[in-house]
Amino acid sequence: MDRRFKVVITDFISGSLDPERTILDSVATVKALEASTEEDLIGRIEDADAVMMYHYLPTLSRRTIERLERCRLIVRCGVGYENIDYRTAADHGIPVANVPDYGTEDVADSAIGMMLSLTRGIAYLNMRLRHGQGEWSYLQAAPLHRLRGQVLGIVGLGRIGTAVAVRAKAFGMDVIYYDPYKESGYDKALGIARAESLDVLLKRSRVVTLHCPLTDGTRHMIDAEQIGKMLRGSYLINTARGGVVSTAAVADALASGQLAGAGIDVLDQEPPRKDNPIICAWRDPQHAAHDRLIINPHSAFYTEEGLADMRVRGAEACLAALTGQPIPNQIHGPVAEQRTITAKS
Repeated sequence: MDRRFKVVITDFISGSLDPERTILDSVATVKALEASTEEDLIGRIEDADAVMMYHYLPTLSRRTIERLERCRLIVRCGVGYENIDYRTAADHGIPVANVPDYGTEDVADSAIGMMLSLTRGIAYLNMRLRHGQGEWSYLQAAPLHRLRGQVLGIVGLGRIGTAVAVRAKAFGMDVIYYDPYKESGYDKALGIARAESLDVLLKRSRVVTLHCPLTDGTRHMIDAEQIGKMLRGSYLINTARGGVVSTAAVADALASGQLAGAGIDVLDQEPPRKDNPIICAWRDPQHAAHDRLIINPHSAFYTEEGLADMRVRGAEACLAALTGQPIPNQIHGPVAEQRTITAKS
């Protein structure tokens, strides 16, 4: 080999690069750029042979991709890849891949954890008592209903959605899902039911949990109109992508009682601005969201094991690309664009 390849990690990862170097050290140098904007990449990424990207960098756009001189792979070390202009990458002969299975269990556990905290009144009672509000009584959270026999609606039955379904069934819940691109038979294999439209799912579900990608078709798929179709006093959980939900509508629905609670792990802008309507409502002791909304900082994916999987599998994809092997989990743009869940499907 005439030279060592160069692999750059654009964002999120700092400190020790032992996981990546263990995989790549025989063929490549690895450098973490710790970028927060594309401007931070100028003069540092152009000669990269492979690029590993996370979610702290808002976008890897045409202007950056066109400067890549010899890149053999862009790998999104995570599930969603909407922050990569994969069409431009394809035009320049650069494969794009993702790591779709690193956090399946972790995100599913987080969604179930939010559901339990909300439907059992755990977070609500904790917040009320901490602030000296109301009496020392379960009645503050009344009425609560047991989960057995309640309907959980899952939007998007991919890896994570399936893991959520399996967990919810263990609680005795009736699980339905909406995913127009899921092949027939998964409902029978899992012992769950298929909803033929998003409207049907929303109207039947006591808890709705979102596990779909962010696309043009799913952006703000859950807005005020859709929340209005949900059962009054139901619950909404989003551990997918912030843009799937109109969060201002969530705050309004909590105030009106249309939603009894919501769990939001992801927001359109991260970290959010202080004047973000959902953040303002959540921090306002006089707003229903203060006690009935759980907000996490895009952390549903996180466990030490999941983080290690993400880094190792991303590095393994780079190794495959650099050594001429088949690239795992390669994304093919036209297929990705066709598999779009929308409110009107």
